[in-house]
Amino acid sequence: GDCRKMLRLRGLPLAASASRAAARAGTHQMQAKRAFTPLADQDRIFQNIYGEHDTSIKGAMKYGDWHKTDKIVQKGWEWIINEIKASGLRGRGGAGFPSGLKYSFMPKHKPDGRPSYLVINADESEPCTCKDREILRNEPHKLVEGCLIVGSAMMAKAAYIYIRGEYHDEAVALERAVAEAYKAGKIGKNAAGSGYDFDVYVHRGAGAYICGEETAMIESLEGKQGKPRLKPPFPANVGLWGCPTTVTNVETVAVVPTIIRRGASWFSSFGRDNNKGTKLFNVGGNVNNPCTVEESMGVPMQYLIEKHGGGVKGGWSNLQAVIPGGVSVPMVNAEMASEALMDFDGLRKYKTALGTGSMTVIDKNQDLIQVVTRISSFFKHESCGQCTPCREGVAWMYNILQRFSVGNASLGEIQMLEEISRNIEGHTICALGDAAAWPVQGLIRNFRPLIEARIEEYKSQTAL
Repeated sequence: GDCRKMLRLRGLPLAASASRAAARAGTHQMQAKRAFTPLADQDRIFQNIYGEHDTSIKGAMKYGDWHKTDKIVQKGWEWIINEIKASGLRGRGGAGFPSGLKYSFMPKHKPDGRPSYLVINADESEPCTCKDREILRNEPHKLVEGCLIVGSAMMAKAAYIYIRGEYHDEAVALERAVAEAYKAGKIGKNAAGSGYDFDVYVHRGAGAYICGEETAMIESLEGKQGKPRLKPPFPANVGLWGCPTTVTNVETVAVVPTIIRRGASWFSSFGRDNNKGTKLFNVGGNVNNPCTVEESMGVPMQYLIEKHGGGVKGGWSNLQAVIPGGVSVPMVNAEMASEALMDFDGLRKYKTALGTGSMTVIDKNQDLIQVVTRISSFFKHESCGQCTPCREGVAWMYNILQRFSVGNASLGEIQMLEEISRNIEGHTICALGDAAAWPVQGLIRNFRPLIEARIEEYKSQTAL
């Protein structure tokens, strides 16, 4: 109402002003796409992500790891958190919460004497996601050093790195790096000569997807079944063993030392407003060169697929869909993929999300309904069973999708499936319900004619 009044006061016709606004928005989007420049090698935080060089502490120090770490820690928690806030770093595990703000929630003065803990989520159980795996394999010292710096900013006593059980080689590499850091005096008593005492422990999980949820991870660390807790209380107040705890992603912590050294303004010079910095992306699925690559936030999806992924198998015209960030976000069609920018805001426009930034490219040779059915099967299997909407609803979705895959259903069941997904989304303790619902919603929203055609085809065949 206020906007319409303003337009009348200025003597502008509403339709004309709306069309001008739309044109400006289109121009801004075009400029955003044109403004993208590939990340220069010297600006990549992960210089050894492919393991082509020495991954030991000696090799890591050649690339700048552990350089003046003592001076960084001695600057104090407030300075470190302000630098992280100024950098615009947002969580790289999927949710995208501002990291500096999250770390500031940890109480710094505790009259009750409880210790604080940092927990690193190295579970990475999201299907089609393997960006953190490369850090654990080839640049583990970035993570260990990041634990010390971020942990000191929270006044934490220790860090627990919770790594998924299937990551055997990665766990071995990480444990080796932790042992090297202890031997070199970089962690432990008087860590890196900073005067701050800080320990790092590696804990192996047993392969449950649900343990990627922060409170389920804390439960698992305590030796209990990995089931999410009700919040509040939040982990920053009552977390591991009832003490203040922050759970954060591997990549989020691993980039902090470089951000501190090179400056918040350097990191924030990449990407767009509210989507700053560089990020590790996975390009997988039906591409010629599946890979993990570091690029600036806001990189066009098509650029990642064509430049780094070697293009879609059979050419761009053979592209059917892309799942932008792990399998728990809605897929987009080829037209959307040609326009989408890979950051939090760029993908929200298409009613999907950046998630982990791990793309799955799906060509026209794949059956999309069967793809989503398989995804639904995964979430049905991984549900912890605490919440009725998730425990029952995801199984219902899977059963309906199984019939959709052959066409043995009625057209009215498409809407019913949508309603079931909406009754799961937002009605569970943790986000697993949302993760199970979104791929189904994406299929219905962007590929409904495919489902309808399958049902009609089945009807015509059975009528004979």
